[in-house]
Amino acid sequence: MAVTTTAPPAPATAATRKGGAAAVTAVLVLLIAALALVDIAQGTSGVGAAEVWKALTGQADAADASVVVASRLPRMAAGLLVGAVLGMAGAALQAVSRNVLAAPDTLAVNAGSYFSLGLVAATGVSLPLLASSGVAFVGGLAAAAVVLGLSGLGAGTVRLVLAGSALTLGLSSVTEGLLLLFPEQTEGLYAWNQGSIAQNGFGGVLWMLPVAVAGLAGLLLVARRVDALALGDDAARGLGVSVRATRITAVVLAALLSATAVTLAGPIGFVGLSAPAVVRLLARRYRGLSRTRASVTRSALTGAVLVLGSDVALRALVPADMAVAVPTGVVTSLVGAVFLVVLATRGRDTGAAAPPDRLHIRSRTVFLTVAGTLVAALLAVTLASVLLGDSKLLLGDVLNWAQGRAGRVVSFVLDTRVPRVLAALLAGAALALAGTLVQAVTRNPLAEPGVMGVSGGAALGAVVLVTTAPEAGPGGLAAAAFAGAALASALVFGLSARGGFRQNRLVLVGMGVATASAALISLLIVLTDPFNATKALTWLSGSTYGRTLPDLLPLAVVLAVGVAVAFARRTELDLVSLDGDTPRLLGLGVPGARLGFLALGVLLSAAAVAVTGTIAFVGLVAPHAARALVGRRHVRVVPVAVLLGAVLVGTADMVGRTVIAPAQLGAGLLTAVIGTPYFLWLLIRTRTSAR
Repeated sequence: MAVTTTAPPAPATAATRKGGAAAVTAVLVLLIAALALVDIAQGTSGVGAAEVWKALTGQADAADASVVVASRLPRMAAGLLVGAVLGMAGAALQAVSRNVLAAPDTLAVNAGSYFSLGLVAATGVSLPLLASSGVAFVGGLAAAAVVLGLSGLGAGTVRLVLAGSALTLGLSSVTEGLLLLFPEQTEGLYAWNQGSIAQNGFGGVLWMLPVAVAGLAGLLLVARRVDALALGDDAARGLGVSVRATRITAVVLAALLSATAVTLAGPIGFVGLSAPAVVRLLARRYRGLSRTRASVTRSALTGAVLVLGSDVALRALVPADMAVAVPTGVVTSLVGAVFLVVLATRGRDTGAAAPPDRLHIRSRTVFLTVAGTLVAALLAVTLASVLLGDSKLLLGDVLNWAQGRAGRVVSFVLDTRVPRVLAALLAGAALALAGTLVQAVTRNPLAEPGVMGVSGGAALGAVVLVTTAPEAGPGGLAAAAFAGAALASALVFGLSARGGFRQNRLVLVGMGVATASAALISLLIVLTDPFNATKALTWLSGSTYGRTLPDLLPLAVVLAVGVAVAFARRTELDLVSLDGDTPRLLGLGVPGARLGFLALGVLLSAAAVAVTGTIAFVGLVAPHAARALVGRRHVRVVPVAVLLGAVLVGTADMVGRTVIAPAQLGAGLLTAVIGTPYFLWLLIRTRTSAR
């Protein structure tokens, strides 16, 4: 999605435009003032507008004055500061990258800050607020550098969102692993990661205010040079502007501003993406707002409106006693998800739906060799998974157990371990097959149930059931996961079908749905019973803990049906994955075939999520690796991908249960760590091949 720059306004209309821009500024300031007044009048203590006024004028009693001064005013001030710095950071990042999707969220700045703070917390080191800001700044800046290096400055494509989302998932997975391994040292970090502007006094705001002012001053100083970048790199160099230094300076300042917000309130999602977008819409009418100085300052005001407005709306719609526990970042993430979907459906998509890879023809010998090797690897992983864990067993113990002659201890260990091993293998195979089907139908090399939001929808449906009806059985969990996946897939594929599932639109809609699902899941976890919240968090990490053989029956049935259908319709899969015209010429009903394969992919994803929770990137890595090994004919891709998926998740589950035994890490965390570098490498490869 390219970003177009506009010429300066004609002199005859300059005064009108300037007056309009001033009016926009006045409206934003008045809106902020109104929201601030409403915000400090909301709360759980029964201190209303009258008491607030008395506290501000020095006429209230000590208790009411304490509530206003120690809690409500700092909360309002934090909302103003956080919204302003995120709006400025987003405006700066979008200006220097010439990409409307650039923001602290999409550049993984927030995830980098979260990871760095989690790493420090896990060591048991307690840092003062300013030092924590420094740690967050370093982590966020490093993450932004990686994403911008992979996506390319000025590329103006969805590649930035893909790289940022992949790195965010990988870093978040590592951080969640730290939370599980060091629960005492990282206590409260998960709730902090949802983003909340609640404060205890003005200390944090006063510490961060000078940093924010310094960041704003820096952006205003480089504003003219950033404006020159909009003319193109060559034109900017002709004007004497150092393109590289300007970009680095702007990115560093944006990371500093983002770190300020993260340190003060945790990651408040998508304000840095939405605020500049609102200003950009206004700039179409008032051209003076398109300049960097005007854009940065108005984005700061708009960001403050978004954060305060979200906080006011949250406490107006949710009962006061519950609103205290709901992070403001959940609301802003929902707003950002809607923005992504609207941007994807309304924007002109230039990303064509192309075959995922070049046509490679492999010999039968290569296929048999690869398949035989994978079968041997699967048997080895299965055997090792059964023998290894917090209690190590011998092969003779397994044989005795199979014959019903094992002792009580061995029987207990294997009765609980074998279903876990089978759950990991079946889930990996199902996710790999789902990814194969989705990539074939959409002809999109980056399509995957997790990236497309389908897994997020399934996770949301399952978490709704886990947190509201924890006594529900495996059948109910599978049904809830499928319902969530079906709803998510209907939104994603329905909104992105126009134009033939083009890459940019499909990915952006999927990211929006995944973001909304994650926000709603966080909301449920925060509001639910602590025991159910812990259960949901463990399940979301991709854990096979506590699975029994009856739990696996729905997944086994769906996988068997999926493999049978994929083999029976392998020719249709080959044709659909080629292009849109060839199947029609051969008499294949493309819409019906697509819908059927998509429905089967959704069913496979939902069944896997219901059993093992969220496991990322398997549906991306396994089909790509299979096509690279045996070519693109699905009669060979399907079995190889299924075997690869089973081996990958089985290995991740085994490693998670053994390397730090008796503590455990979910398989989903490890597959994210494995899949993130592969996904980023794939972006580099596709970027190189596109040149």
